[in-house]
Amino acid sequence: MEEKEEYGYVKDGKVFLKGYLGDPDRQIGEVKRTEQEAIDYFKNRFTIAQAKVETLEKDIAEAQNKGSYLTKLTQLRRKLIGFDAIGDFMPLLERLDKAEDYLSGLILVNQAKNLEIKRALTEDAKAATAIQDWTEATEAAQLVKDKWIRTGPVDNEFQQDVDTQFQAVLDDFFHRRREFFAEQNKLMQVKVDEFEKLIKRVKQLSWSRDLDEAYKQARDIRKEWSALGELPPKKFFKINKAYRHFFKLFYDKYNESKGIKPENREDPRITQQRKLLAEAENALKNEDIVTASENAKVLLSKWKDIRIPYRQSDRELNDRFRSTCDKIFELSYLARVISRKYPAFGLKSEEEQLRAQIREMEWLVAREKSDLDMATLDAERSLTGDEEQDKRLLGRLNIQKRKVAMKDKILREFQRKLERLER
Repeated sequence: MEEKEEYGYVKDGKVFLKGYLGDPDRQIGEVKRTEQEAIDYFKNRFTIAQAKVETLEKDIAEAQNKGSYLTKLTQLRRKLIGFDAIGDFMPLLERLDKAEDYLSGLILVNQAKNLEIKRALTEDAKAATAIQDWTEATEAAQLVKDKWIRTGPVDNEFQQDVDTQFQAVLDDFFHRRREFFAEQNKLMQVKVDEFEKLIKRVKQLSWSRDLDEAYKQARDIRKEWSALGELPPKKFFKINKAYRHFFKLFYDKYNESKGIKPENREDPRITQQRKLLAEAENALKNEDIVTASENAKVLLSKWKDIRIPYRQSDRELNDRFRSTCDKIFELSYLARVISRKYPAFGLKSEEEQLRAQIREMEWLVAREKSDLDMATLDAERSLTGDEEQDKRLLGRLNIQKRKVAMKDKILREFQRKLERLER
């Protein structure tokens, strides 16, 4: 028995779609109950195909980046040709053809604009990479590169040519920059070698039998040391530490032989920082930690006003002050959270208070560790190779790490205190 419809039919218990576009009739299903129900089922499925085409047309009309829908359109056409339904697919395919012509025209216009933009960006890259200051040039080149990345593709005929020209400008710049800094590193290494030779001479002073002659040599060495000039702080720190150490050994030996008791002369700026540290540590003991936090902000501002060159600063003192302020700020934040969530916190027993503090701090640590993981991934993706820019990025990340570490430290202190109470 055969049940026929304009665009499909049933034959021998099977449902067929009539061929179009030169294709033969195609089986799309089987009769489950009655032939008419099978025909109706597949006719209803045709509305799905119509809806997909209408949705795509609507999305294209509303989209800003319309060209991105060309691939979706091609995929939909392929799906429609193999879609199991009964209906007139030709008008749907014609609508897709019309949409494709529209998108293709837009793409051609956009590609022409993109070609013009990318050629201009190549000229901008040449200007940026001609800047004499390497840091400024790198930042300018990176801005141009970011614009290039955001600019869409050009016609395949020109794609390789414009890409090659642009990349050649950047490659030449970064090659010159690498060579420049390689030469700078060589010069720096020569200076480092000279510093280390002087350190070796300082070390030998303590072995001298004629301490008066050694004392004269020490003055010469100090003059030579100053004449060598500057090094980057990180490189200089280790070298200067050894230099000062061996000089101290010599002067201690010299003073002892002469019966001289040296005065302990500390940089007045370091002395001022010690006073600020003492104030910060006293503020940490304040029961009103929120008020202590306000005081710590003032102390932090005063600390920043004391400008000490890196080589003359006391790193241990710096770390203790920063750690003390961090702890005050984190405890103050926790106190505000506690006051909001536990209005009767002051009436609780010490053990109950500790449990509440531990519970809230555990949540804060977990949340900020998650935020830190995301920030670390973002930072890794954002590294550009530009030393200054990457330094700022990693600096912000280190601040986050420091905050998480302090919260974790406070949490462990609470937990140890609770354990002592429970014993």
